[in-house]
Amino acid sequence: MSSGSPSPALSSDLDWCFDAVHGVSRTFSITIDRLEEPMARQICVGYLLCRIADTIEDAGHVPPSAQSDLLTEYDRLLDPTDEYTVDQFVDAVSPWLPEPDERSADWTVVAETARVFRAFETLDDEPRELMRDPIRELVGGMAMFTERYADEGGLRLQTIDELEEYCWYAAGTVGTLITELLVRDSSPERTAELRDNARSFALLLQLVNIAKDVRSDYHEENNVYLPAEWLAEEAVAPDAVTDTDNHQEVTTVVRRVVDRAERYLDDAHRYLEILPEHRGNNLSAWAIPYLLAVGTLRELRQRSKDVVRTGDVKLAREEVYTVIQRFDTGVSRGELDELRQTMASEPLHR
Repeated sequence: MSSGSPSPALSSDLDWCFDAVHGVSRTFSITIDRLEEPMARQICVGYLLCRIADTIEDAGHVPPSAQSDLLTEYDRLLDPTDEYTVDQFVDAVSPWLPEPDERSADWTVVAETARVFRAFETLDDEPRELMRDPIRELVGGMAMFTERYADEGGLRLQTIDELEEYCWYAAGTVGTLITELLVRDSSPERTAELRDNARSFALLLQLVNIAKDVRSDYHEENNVYLPAEWLAEEAVAPDAVTDTDNHQEVTTVVRRVVDRAERYLDDAHRYLEILPEHRGNNLSAWAIPYLLAVGTLRELRQRSKDVVRTGDVKLAREEVYTVIQRFDTGVSRGELDELRQTMASEPLHR
């Protein structure tokens, strides 16, 4: 459908998408900057399509019933057999858009859904169709979780299995999208191994985010992702997850989530070892987020109490820059393990 060069107007939409990614995700911004064409535009547009759904699902000011309805209508946009239009979706979401001068980068992307979809239509047929199903699975999963906890006013995950189910819809589906774009022309054996390990790569990154964002997830989105069964073992109610009196107990649960995330490190590492570098893909685009997750796990172990107390557990900017600079000078797959071991124990820039 979109062979040849896009028109100037459509090129402008793609340029806008590249700019928008820098505002909504530091990690994906790094990834997309490392990719070349055509992978760069595919991942950029695919990520923004996922981010629209994620922003609606995270919106604390939108009632769960309205969230579910919007996600269902958004899924219709992704169904090539449905005549539902992007203008209809924008009309449906408009009552929930913050005022332009109060609009975050995330909500700006939602407001500009039409631009993202126009950019999506510039992609060639094969990658566009490979992307469609994983994105729709993400949207459907988010709608399901929103409906499941509609009476709570926000997510209150109950078990570790449910947490990982949520992580699958939030991140595993994105991992599938990435993998399916990459495995074209790969051997059946390599394809099978990449698909097997893609889940670990995605769950690692998502569990790290959940462990470090407990405070903001509760206060900004009214979501509690720490499993209620683990909180109950520490005599903590989900709605008291950031109470001062519960800091020590919640810290114990955060460390258990960190333990869970670390179970996926080896398989995620293997994913990087066999990742194809073709069609504009390269190792650094995915190895950098992986190593930043390794470093963040280190910080979470050393500063677990700060997750709830201040909510500012993250890598120093100097370490992030050092990781990026290392790849600027060239890092082989064989060097990944050494970098992983170093960052697991101490900041790379020291």
